[in-house]
Amino acid sequence: MALKIAFTASDAPMAQTARAALVSRYGNAPEESADIIVALGGDGFMLQTLHRTQSLPAPVYGMNRGTVGFLMNEYEESDLLERLDAAETTTINPLAMRATGTDGTVHEALAINEVSVLRMGPQAAKLKITVDGRLRMEELVCDGALVATPAGSTAYNYSAHGPILPIGSDVLALTAIAPFRPRRWRGALLPKSATVTIEVSEPEKRPVMADADSNSFPDIASVEIRSQTDIAHHILFDPEHGLEERLIREQFV
Repeated sequence: MALKIAFTASDAPMAQTARAALVSRYGNAPEESADIIVALGGDGFMLQTLHRTQSLPAPVYGMNRGTVGFLMNEYEESDLLERLDAAETTTINPLAMRATGTDGTVHEALAINEVSVLRMGPQAAKLKITVDGRLRMEELVCDGALVATPAGSTAYNYSAHGPILPIGSDVLALTAIAPFRPRRWRGALLPKSATVTIEVSEPEKRPVMADADSNSFPDIASVEIRSQTDIAHHILFDPEHGLEERLIREQFV
């Protein structure tokens, strides 16, 4: 039976051109009945595709038609069927964010990379951090803080000097963004099962926003973050170029 492939692409002209060429060559199945979904674009589009198709059984194979493309494979049109047949699967669970606004409104979202709490105004944020119901930090004065998955540890987390996590590790990275007090606190490694609660001190004077994979919510009073283990994203990578290899390689450049 022929492999049923659904092609999806970002709005970028390069991605749209690639999609047209691939559809002409391999056909195009509806995502709901596809064996594999091929996403053409950059990492941002890959995250959008994973979120959008999380209820579908088909894994997602990305080809880079963007810039960084950390979650993507190299683009090549001619040998796609052979590459899909040899591809290796990486399974990741997203983070669930429950953010409560200063007006009591509750916002919920999922994040494959990270959940961030970020200052909105000119003054530093003051945050209180609790892990599994136990107060771990009374006051963190900073530009913000984030909780990252292993898959997202090379994204914003890495830019904030957080650790790169092996993809198979059952840990999360809690990383401060430009910390002022405590000066030398560089974050923490937490078990994947942990529930992290970040409370905002003086939210009216020092307004804070919450962000889950670029879904942003302003004027937040508190955020609860935990792994959503009942949701699994399946990503396909070319052999020896999978996410685990990329995470290791990134630490030696």
